[in-house]
Amino acid sequence: MRPVIVTGISRADLAVVDQLAALGVATVHEAIGRSGYLGPSLRPIQDGTRIGGTAVTALCWPGDNLMIHAAVEQCQAGDLLVVTTASPSTDGMFGELLATSLAARGVRGLVIEAGVRDVAELREMGFGVWSAAVSAQGTVKETAGAVNVPVSVGGQIITPGDAIIADDDGVVCVPRGDIGAALTAARSRTAKEERNRAELAGGQLGLDLYGLRDKLAALGVEYVKAQPDG
Repeated sequence: MRPVIVTGISRADLAVVDQLAALGVATVHEAIGRSGYLGPSLRPIQDGTRIGGTAVTALCWPGDNLMIHAAVEQCQAGDLLVVTTASPSTDGMFGELLATSLAARGVRGLVIEAGVRDVAELREMGFGVWSAAVSAQGTVKETAGAVNVPVSVGGQIITPGDAIIADDDGVVCVPRGDIGAALTAARSRTAKEERNRAELAGGQLGLDLYGLRDKLAALGVEYVKAQPDG
């Protein structure tokens, strides 16, 4: 990798990002064509937190958090730090002290394709973290990486300034230039789900609401009456 720190990145409109975040990861992911999901390995260390922010990225060497420290300087209020490593790592690359530094700059949370530690303290702080591992194993600060370059997390490319939405269902990335269309699509999906919820609450079956009886028949599914015992 080229050792570089990119400054002055463009960011998605935070007001739009906040509206996307309110709709939730699953809804946004479905609304944008089931894309952008960073995968099931990134799990929240806390429950019930839903946030959105603009991506500042850090590409580190495994077991080395030097570039996380470098990335802090590039963060501003409303950002969400996204960290990955050049090869797989589960070491605890981030903890309470780094979170304290980020929180002082108004950073909303962390997504890291590696490990974190000081989990109890992070929860107490209310600093949202989505990580691939929890590990007490510490790191060094010896090898140069990169800050604010495109990175791959969970098979998805995240470009600095993209919208990141995170909640109990995981993390989704929406490209910076697509957030307006994503919001329109997510709102439309939410409205449809509200109508469906009302129908289901009224007793209608999903088989009928979603037109699934014809699909069952086309797949050759038969209804067979149970034989009486004895």
